[in-house]
Amino acid sequence: MTGWDISPGGVESVLSLVGLAADDLSKDVKGYGTSVEEAAQSAGTISGPYCGGPPMGPVGAAVANFVTDTESSVTFVAARIRKTMDGTVKATDAYVDGDLVMAARAQREAAKAPTPAELRAVAGQAEHGHGEGGQ
Repeated sequence: MTGWDISPGGVESVLSLVGLAADDLSKDVKGYGTSVEEAAQSAGTISGPYCGGPPMGPVGAAVANFVTDTESSVTFVAARIRKTMDGTVKATDAYVDGDLVMAARAQREAAKAPTPAELRAVAGQAEHGHGEGGQ
């Protein structure tokens, strides 16, 4: 995992901010739906007097069509945000687990008895040190 330097606390902080922004976006989308519906109803029509609810005119129909046409895009954005956040959490958890696995592996290796090659390397350094240092 060389080249990776992830701060789980930093990731959590950023995800918290993204979550707040996603909540705001969700509220805005709900408000958008209500506002568009009101706009479609208030757009008026080219008609004479009517009984009952106002008929929908061409502008109202166009607004309604726009909402219908863009609904899947708005849903996609919301799903993409959720999927990205979930994936970030999973990736960070895997990174942390990997660190723990590597730390445990290093600890197990350090607790093992020295290998013959490690003993020779230390013995060679000691002999080399005596010759130069005069110890």
